[in-house]
Amino acid sequence: MSRVHDALRKAERSGTPSAGGAATSVATPASPDPTTLHGLLEQIGEVDWDPAEEGHLIDAEKPNQAPTEEFRSLRTRVNHLQGLQPLHTLVVTSPSPAEGKTFTAANLAVVQSHLQHNLTLLADFDFRRPTLHNLFKIDRSPGVTEYLQGKASLPEIIKRVKGTNLYLMPAGGAVLNPLELLNLKEVRVLLERLPTVFNWVILDTPPLLFAADANLLATMTDGTLLVVRLSQTTIDTVTRAIQGMSHNNVIGVVANGASRSELYSKYSYYQSYYYGKDDEGEGEGLQAETEDAVVEEKQDQR
Repeated sequence: MSRVHDALRKAERSGTPSAGGAATSVATPASPDPTTLHGLLEQIGEVDWDPAEEGHLIDAEKPNQAPTEEFRSLRTRVNHLQGLQPLHTLVVTSPSPAEGKTFTAANLAVVQSHLQHNLTLLADFDFRRPTLHNLFKIDRSPGVTEYLQGKASLPEIIKRVKGTNLYLMPAGGAVLNPLELLNLKEVRVLLERLPTVFNWVILDTPPLLFAADANLLATMTDGTLLVVRLSQTTIDTVTRAIQGMSHNNVIGVVANGASRSELYSKYSYYQSYYYGKDDEGEGEGLQAETEDAVVEEKQDQR
């Protein structure tokens, strides 16, 4: 995997052409200068942890739920890859809509933030259909689009979830030209500098086959997680999504939508052994449509 990643990074440095049209005429992003980010954390405001119930976000107070264990497994795998190669900025996308990319991005960010000193930024780069602000019940604006248009500073668009290592960056107001906005050089500079403050920068992006945004952002980041939904995503759509990427840095595939019986049966013995029967039912309060994820690491292809 490391040899493949090094080759891709070398190709990127040599100048991979960006997708989309010419950049739109917008103002320079507001201060502070994104090349420094000095003192950024001290300027960021805080919000309470008050997630929307329909978002099915991981609850730190219910650590025995099977979905929590699945996302811990995903966290372990991506953290292992981070130890093998430069991996701090991560695009989370899917071939098509309604396959669970936002659910996966949000919960991966949440479980990453549970680790001590593991500062994690969850950023909504889906300017076409942003939803992260609804999941965490925060304001949509100011956000990324205001920053890129010079209408807000970086500390104004980032919020820390009080008492945690989780930071949120909403998408901002709607724009008519999202791809042109993403082609601004300030986007690449921002994504290069944010890892100097955050160990993980996780981007929720539009589906690959419905917009070029994720394709473009993949050329600016260290890795891509591809989310597929069992019994819905086809091999053809996955193949077309990956083949259409200008910079194939897919580090793994998240299989989403496992049935409750398949998933929870794995933990029946585990929970009864370690937590006792009184704790065994804690995960049963989730609705049947809750999406659970496991990751398969992409194997090195020679």
